[in-house]
Amino acid sequence: MEQLTIHECHRRLTAKEISAVELMNAVWAQKEKTEPQIHAYLSDSYEAALAAAKAVDADIARGEAISPLAGIPGAIKDNMCMAGQPTTAASRMLERFVAPYDATVIAKLKASGLVSLGKLNMDEFAMGSSTENSAFGPTRNPWHTDHVPGGSSGGSAAAVAAGSALWTLGSDTGGSIRQPASYCGVVGLKPTYGRVSRYGLLAFSSSLDQIGPLTRDVRDCALVMNAISGHDPKDSTSIPGEVPDYTRSLVADVKGLKVGVPEEFFGEGISAPVKDAVQAALRFYEEQGATLVPVSLPRAKYAIAAYYIIAPAEASSNLARYDGVSYGMRTPADNLIDMYKKTRSEGFGAEVKRRIMLGTYVLSAGYYDAYYLKALKVRTLIKEDFTRAFAQVDVMITPTVPDTAFRFGEKIDNPLAMYMEDVCTVPVNLAGIPAISIPCGIAAGLPVGMQIIGPNLSEETLLRVAYTFETAHPEYTRMPSQEAMG
Repeated sequence: MEQLTIHECHRRLTAKEISAVELMNAVWAQKEKTEPQIHAYLSDSYEAALAAAKAVDADIARGEAISPLAGIPGAIKDNMCMAGQPTTAASRMLERFVAPYDATVIAKLKASGLVSLGKLNMDEFAMGSSTENSAFGPTRNPWHTDHVPGGSSGGSAAAVAAGSALWTLGSDTGGSIRQPASYCGVVGLKPTYGRVSRYGLLAFSSSLDQIGPLTRDVRDCALVMNAISGHDPKDSTSIPGEVPDYTRSLVADVKGLKVGVPEEFFGEGISAPVKDAVQAALRFYEEQGATLVPVSLPRAKYAIAAYYIIAPAEASSNLARYDGVSYGMRTPADNLIDMYKKTRSEGFGAEVKRRIMLGTYVLSAGYYDAYYLKALKVRTLIKEDFTRAFAQVDVMITPTVPDTAFRFGEKIDNPLAMYMEDVCTVPVNLAGIPAISIPCGIAAGLPVGMQIIGPNLSEETLLRVAYTFETAHPEYTRMPSQEAMG
């Protein structure tokens, strides 16, 4: 049962072929089997999951209709608040913090019959591309445990790939859903900024952060999006208006669609196996009646530089609240200033400190105009590039990341090399537009991901384009072997 999709589990639950308790226990058993090798979870909640599964079974027994997610075991990245559950952001700073309230996405999922198995590992405060920055140890890639699962939502992607959760939530600030989805061979969607509420998400970079789903296939992705999307008055950046039923867009048809191929994303730095897999996918779309259109995003090359000024600046402001006074870790000291210093020195890891210092520097007097203001102007130019390109095409297709998953330790001591992992994903966050990563190949036993990018609120089109490819290539949605997971 741990290899099933959400939609297949829902069919079996409503047909009474399986019970929610049986399903939960099967996925829990898979979690217990794989966790010693994979370490996708930071905390688990068996009793709460069991109670939720029993409630779903009771609803079914009474003949009540259940939502498509009811009783389907999932798990949540550990930077989203869930009342009564730990929310650590994989940091010593919040090691003992228990959330007093539900994030909006959690409240929505509970209304849909949420069965959550626990909270998932991540790079500390979502800062990283490998999950090596977790204060509680790294997550490993289920396809090859010597390789990273990506980050910062590495636990979320690895859990789906390993079958220790049938769906998960992640957050994406510069690629943190799509990059691990690519590395772990699963589907990951970064929605339009504001389409999913950020209320209850521990803030990293408020103008970039976005919650989204990681799932085994595209239909599951649409089902989770149906559950979590929509306007939220608690989030001032939330987009008003009705949300479509995303499952209605799951039609295997791209005839007449114009697919942009941005030249900047297929040049130097993209490995040959990744480029070959994505170009093969482009040829498939052309065979299905889509038109390939060369486009250019000339300012995309400045995206990494702009991102690593804007995101740390916002992080410097957002993480100022972790001072040892209000909540979280506190290191005793003789006076207030020493307490601040000791708490933040001991509570934050090296990467978080690096970004806080960088952000504080670019916001300081004399440097604000030279760095932060200039980065905001570059962000506007990047948005304009996307707007011009989408005047010619319906979607754009690129590699999700330059290569397949790298080995542990390979880039952790080289921050610039690590930051370049996000070169294909960061421009999307700066523009605030949606993008989805889907598996499109295998290279040397590791998954290859393809990124499909659309204009604002084009999730329906992205899902249709992704579904068309997936329907014709089911071999890429398979799980890694049990042997690979140890």
